[in-house]
Amino acid sequence: MTTPSAPAVPADTAVLADVVVIGAGQAGLSAGYHLRRLGLVPALDGGEHEGAGTYVILDAEPGPGGAWRHRWRSLRMATVNGIYDLPGMPQPEIDPCEPSVDVLPAYFGDYEQRLELGVLRPVRVASVRRVDDDPSGRLLVASDAGTFAARAVINATGTWTKPFWPVYPGQATFRGRQLHVADYVRAEDFAGQHVVVVGGGISAVQLLEEISHVATTTWVTRREPVWRDEDFDPEAGRQAVARVEERVRQGLAPLSVVSVTGLIWRPELRAAAERGVLDRHPMFTRIEPDGVRMADGSLQRADVILWATGFRAALDHLRPLHLRGHGGGITMDGTQVAGEPRLHLIGYGPSSSTVGANRAGREAVVRILDHLSAVDGGHHAGDGRSASDGGHRATDRGPATAGRRDQADPRAGRLVGAAVER
Repeated sequence: MTTPSAPAVPADTAVLADVVVIGAGQAGLSAGYHLRRLGLVPALDGGEHEGAGTYVILDAEPGPGGAWRHRWRSLRMATVNGIYDLPGMPQPEIDPCEPSVDVLPAYFGDYEQRLELGVLRPVRVASVRRVDDDPSGRLLVASDAGTFAARAVINATGTWTKPFWPVYPGQATFRGRQLHVADYVRAEDFAGQHVVVVGGGISAVQLLEEISHVATTTWVTRREPVWRDEDFDPEAGRQAVARVEERVRQGLAPLSVVSVTGLIWRPELRAAAERGVLDRHPMFTRIEPDGVRMADGSLQRADVILWATGFRAALDHLRPLHLRGHGGGITMDGTQVAGEPRLHLIGYGPSSSTVGANRAGREAVVRILDHLSAVDGGHHAGDGRSASDGGHRATDRGPATAGRRDQADPRAGRLVGAAVER
């Protein structure tokens, strides 16, 4: 598989693009699909654009797959928590016993190539800032591959690169090993040890069950977990997403959708509960050299503390925009940052689920193109139509035929379009 390499952009210039997408996980690829579908083309494809709008997709990973590249091998497709098809291309038939780390990156990579999305990687974005005070001015996206000047930015950086580590008294004194689920590889690494698992989410209970076959375990959470006997029906799912959406609309830090939906009893988890593995304890009060001091005052000896404490949105590169409010979060209007129509966050808050990411990709693209159309006096950046008028059908400049494969990138640092002063 050949992936376009990052462009070499001179330090004093920037590549112009109508839209820059940051991140190529499920949300970023969904945005790319809809950008192509509505007539935009990659800004650095080496061809003539004939007046078409342009986009760039930047991804920090060395290859396709987003966070799925880093999942533990024991996470099988049968136990993945609901993966929805990318828009326009169903997942292939797969063995449910296959590791998700093999299946999903391959699916994402095939998707990128068949739709000719032109993802540039590896490119790490350092910052996004406004070029001036003009509300219709460009946003400068600075990266280790140079600077891109965008009329709008879709941020789809997810959470995997920002694991959340709580701080507890005595944490630095622990003689054993501490790791986050982002660093987890396999249960066999803990054979014969005692592992304290911290957290009440899906990863916590999945790894508890897995580790309990080779080690002894203790499970601690801040709150009593809520269990459900059946999966959510569509209406219950919509209500759960609406609760998360209401928080971000108020400018509060988002809750994960799972924190609202609760945990589902799977057969392997019921079996683990019968073995006592899922006997939950209140959170410990401090960490000591040989273990953790439990809420009842007893010392639970431990060799390992596994922090299954979730992730936070990876948005550090957006700090120059000063988006966070007094509530600790970013006030959102759907996928758009409230009051900033040039910036959309997808895979954030209610769109952090895979089905939510697909829908958010489309919403962000349609709203951005309608905004650019309004700025340009009604001319759509893709093909002269309003995105809201034509958002349900492909255009003549949509994805190319599925059979064509990406070629090695011939750009050699050539800039497409006019250069602007940094």
